[in-house]
Amino acid sequence: MVRTQIQLTEQQNRQLKTLAHRKGISMAEVIRRAIDRALVDEIVADEDEIRERALSVGGMFHSGKHDIATRHDDYLAEAYLP
Repeated sequence: MVRTQIQLTEQQNRQLKTLAHRKGISMAEVIRRAIDRALVDEIVADEDEIRERALSVGGMFHSGKHDIATRHDDYLAEAYLP
C-alpha cells in the first residue's frame, strides 16, 4: 500500500469516523472503498461515452450496397478472408 495524506473538513471527519465505527472498519478502509466506487463509476461513464460515440456514427458512411442489413455476416466474412 502507498501512504498518502488528505485534508478533510471537520464535518467529513466526524461523519467518516461514525461510518467507520458503525461498519467496524478503519477510516482508511472507508476511504479506500469510496475511491474504488468512484473509480468504477468513472470507468462506467467512459464506457457509456464510448458506446454513445460508436452509435453516433451509424448511417454516416455509404458502401453503395443495399443489402448490408441482411448480408452483413457475408460481408464481414469476405473482409476477413485472406
